[in-house]
Amino acid sequence: MASTLYPPAAVARYNGVARTLHWAIALAILFNLFTGIFGESFEDVWASMPSHKATGLLILVLSIARIGWRLLWKRPDYPAGFSAFQRKVAAATHGTFYLLMLILPVTGWIFSSAGKYPLSFYGLFAIPKLPFTKGMAIVGAAHETHELLGYGFAALVVLHIAAAVYHQWVLKDGTLQRML
Repeated sequence: MASTLYPPAAVARYNGVARTLHWAIALAILFNLFTGIFGESFEDVWASMPSHKATGLLILVLSIARIGWRLLWKRPDYPAGFSAFQRKVAAATHGTFYLLMLILPVTGWIFSSAGKYPLSFYGLFAIPKLPFTKGMAIVGAAHETHELLGYGFAALVVLHIAAAVYHQWVLKDGTLQRML
């Protein structure tokens, strides 16, 4: 058993709904980052874009639910040893995550709506296309924004995971237990 500097009972955890939404969205984001960045590499084996698009819209719906839940339920306090700087970085990181969880699906929906392929939610039902066509400036801007923010999101995910590992195994301050 690993030694820790905090007693397990002292760790204030997120509630079950918040934790479930966090991990469901996290897995969906990892899937979409992988298929978005590397999807063309294995297109001959599996056409991942329909699943990528459906998962993006799932992320949008789950993120709206998560934000709604966050407004209704107070998150636990940071561990006692968190400095003011750590609190600001954590708040900025989480705020950026929330923005990206909304902006990326919307920009993807915009430029996918201008495409020739129908949008489907994993083959279960059709997703309505937004009223945009290929030649519109917003479609090109949405596509570029989606790609650039996707790479930024990937970097933020790596930073987030690195911070969780650092808190868990270097600082041993109980931060990771808040979301487990």
